[in-house]
Formats: sequence, C-alpha cells, structure tokens
Amino acid sequence: MIRKVLVANRGEIALRVFRTCRELGIATVAVVAPDDKGSLHARSADETVDIASYLFSEEHIRAAKLTAADAIHPGYGFLAENGDFAEAVNAAELVWIGPSPEALRAGGDKLEAKRIAQAAGVPVVPTGEPDEVGYPLVVKAAAGGGGRGMRVVRSPGELNEALDAARREAKAAFGDDRVFCERYVERPHHVEIQLLGARAIGERDCSIQRRHQKVLEEAPSPAVDDALRAAIGEAASAFARAVGYENAGTAEFMVESRDFYFLELNGRIQVEHPVTELVANIDLVRAQLRIASGEDVSEGLSPRHGHAVEVRLYAEDPRTFFPQTGRIERLRLPTEVRVDAGVEEGDVIGIAYDPMIAKLIAHGTTRTDALDALRAALDETEVSGVTTNLPFLRWLVSHPAVRAGETTTSFLVEHPPLSRPPVREAPAAWRRPFRLNLPPPAPAPPPDVDAAAADHSGPGGEQSAVVAPMPGTVIKLLVSAGEEVRARQPLVVLEAMKMETPLTSPYAATVRAVHIAEGDRVAGGALLIELEE
Repeated sequence: MIRKVLVANRGEIALRVFRTCRELGIATVAVVAPDDKGSLHARSADETVDIASYLFSEEHIRAAKLTAADAIHPGYGFLAENGDFAEAVNAAELVWIGPSPEALRAGGDKLEAKRIAQAAGVPVVPTGEPDEVGYPLVVKAAAGGGGRGMRVVRSPGELNEALDAARREAKAAFGDDRVFCERYVERPHHVEIQLLGARAIGERDCSIQRRHQKVLEEAPSPAVDDALRAAIGEAASAFARAVGYENAGTAEFMVESRDFYFLELNGRIQVEHPVTELVANIDLVRAQLRIASGEDVSEGLSPRHGHAVEVRLYAEDPRTFFPQTGRIERLRLPTEVRVDAGVEEGDVIGIAYDPMIAKLIAHGTTRTDALDALRAALDETEVSGVTTNLPFLRWLVSHPAVRAGETTTSFLVEHPPLSRPPVREAPAAWRRPFRLNLPPPAPAPPPDVDAAAADHSGPGGEQSAVVAPMPGTVIKLLVSAGEEVRARQPLVVLEAMKMETPLTSPYAATVRAVHIAEGDRVAGGALLIELEE
C-alpha cells in the first residue's frame, strides 16, 4: 500500500495530485526549486523539500528517501515521460506512478512510436527528409511535447532557421535536441484517446490551439461519430498493447474527415484530463495510484454522460499570447464549475515556468449547457495585477464557430484573437446531411504578433523601436548596427518559459542601434533594436 507520495513537479498538477492523495489518506511531499520558493504547491503539501532543479532525477529520489516516501508521481512536463527517471525510481525501490521505463522509451520517442504504430497497423502521418515529405512540413522534437520544439515550414528557405530553433528549444525543454520532419496537415481536428493501460475510456477534442499548445479542450469530441470513435479507440488500444502500456496515458491523433493519423503517445496524465473525469465519472489520479499499487481498474467504469469543456487561464497577452509576469493582486475564481488552480492571490507569475493560473472546467447535460456554464464562469472570473488571456477566453467560448463545434487546429489563424466573429446565417434544413466536396480554403497567414514588438506606423523615414513583448532572455542576436534588413527579417530571438519567440523587422530598414547582447535578460517593454528607413 502506498502511504506517502512525492510529486516530482510543481504548480497546478502537483496540487491536483495532493488533493486525491488527501482523499485517500496518503501523505504528500512537495519539492521546490530555488527560484520557486514562494509557489503555492510548496506550501500545500504535508512536507516540502528543497531541490536544485525539477530536471534532476537524483534530487527527486533524494527527497523521497529523506522523507520516507513510498512512491513518486511525475505529474506532466519535466521528467514525467523520462524512461531513465522511471528506471532510477524503480532501482531506488520506490513505486513509480506511471508506465514502465520500456513503454516510456518506446512511446516517448516520436520516431520510434511512429515505427511501432505502423507495425501495429495504426495509420501515421508521413515522416522523412524534407524533400521526401514536401512542403508545408512541420519540424518536431523527437522527445518533445506541449508544442515545444515545433516549427511549421512552408518553403525550403525557412528550413534551416526552423531546424536550428527547434533544436535549441528541444534541448532547453527536454535535454534532447533530436528533431524530425513530418507532413503538415493544415486543418485537422486534434483528437486524443484517454488510456488506462491498453483500454480506451473516451476521447477529447483539443483542436483549438495557440503556438501548438491547447487552450480549450472538450469531451466528447464534436468531430467524431460513434463509428469513428470506435475506430480511433481501437487504434489507440492497439498501439498501447504494442508497447506494453500500463497506467494512465493518452494517444493523440489528427482527424481529417473519416481519416485519422497517430501523432504521439503521452505517457503521463494530461493537462486536460478533467474533462474526461467529468464525462466518465472517474478520478484518473486515483486510478493511477491504484494501478501503481497493483490493483485492477478495468471493471466498474461508468458509461459516458454529458459534455465537459475546459479552458486554460494564462498570464499572457490575449492577442499575441506572449507570456506575462507580475504579482496577482486580485484573483476571483468561479464557484459553480470545477477549478484546478496553481496559484493564489498574492502569488507572483515569474519568467521561469509555465504561466498558467488555473483551469476552468464546466460540465453539462449537453454541449450547449457546458459552454453556457463555462461562459458564465468566465464572466465571474476576475484577475488583476497581471495581464491574462481572460478577454480571449470570453471571446472564444462565445464564438459562433466554437459554439457550432466546427473548429480545427487552424481556428486561430482563420479567426485572429478578439476579432469580430463573422455573421452566421441560420443553417438550411439540409445543411447537416448534405456535403459539397469542395477543396479547403487557402491557408491564411498567422496573426501578426510582431506588431506587438515594434512601435511603428510603416516606412517613411521614421525611426522604429523594436521592444521586448514579454520578459525573456536574448538567445540569438541576428543583426548589428548599420546592417540593412528586409521586411519581416528576424532580428532577435527571445526565450521565455522554454519557448522561443523571433522578433522581426516591421519593414525594410537599416539597423540604427542595438541595445542588447546574447545572454541578456530583458524586461517586457525593454528597447532592443532601433531601425530607420
């Protein structure tokens, strides 16, 4: 029996695991890095141990031994899908609350996972050399997840910079800079299957994303019917059986019409797991603990009921999604929906970690009921002291395309954040069963976030100041004073929260002055580069 659990993580997921442990009478241990001492999770466990870094496996094991913990729960991110960490935990005679090291290695390496999926008869997106894959393509980190180490490339001229950036970001986030190229599917639905071992227990739709990271998730998916749901679920189970999967995990797929393609296996609990919990009436963390204790959880699962929708409240600009920092002076979260928060009023959102404040999850008898409840909850939410994406979330859950369940991964390209929603005509009586086989619309450019980093009104002899859109570190300076640059040429690359943001020239110009150097840490709004025509 597990009596004490150390959570090798921080923030919202650590608090989520603590909650279930307390319900089960299991003691909890938090770990805290030097730059995270004031965090809510560090003051919420039964015991707290200082560690050098969340990325050092030996530090978590030392903390577990120091506190006589029986088991380690990795949460998500950091070392959650690291097979070597899982192996080290087992070697230290501690219980690893997750899949086996072998399954993590097989499923966590995206290239190996694709090979296994193909051998198991699961369809995958074509992968290979850029000339073989063709354009557009997407560069992905082999050991990645959460949108880190990903770059969309639309022409050969963009490839080298994308490869370099993806490698740097992957190395910073995962300690592994291997990347690969995959055919880019423009407008798919992103559908994932929740697994317990090799059993599929329902799907989630995570199509609405920014910077390849999810912002709204729901269960069940409005993009699949019962037949397609069964086919995707069986494909997920087939892959799980092929890698000998245990514990909770998620198989992710892209869906185009009736076709679907395996993307990756996430060998951990997902950020969006609450929507499945509400629809399937299951506590997935409790299931993880039971599986790790050797219990069988295959029986007693409830049939699916109702609909659930989740949004992520972040400290970030609601138009550009650049992360923001600051002290939360006021935080009022709703009471009529589930809230999984990672901070409290008075806490500081810093530069080192993910800026998520809370997840708001609404459940209803129908999809409309759930969206209505979520909209009311967002209206009730208040945050001050730090810029958040709350206006964006309110806009999002009221958008006609979202309400109609017609969103794909290109939603925020086709509908820039906070833009005026299009006027939607009432559907004709034949709209649902009738389908025209027309080609999809041409890809639209992404929202222009570079404007947030430059104070200018276009060429004309005036000087332009390129400023930092958020606090960060200058990891690459690409120009020098006196250099001529073309419109939208990258000038500098900032890194914040292990994500890179290139800042580009607003128009063809000459670099008048450079005020930063590589390695500098800059505040939001800091002057970086001056330009003149």
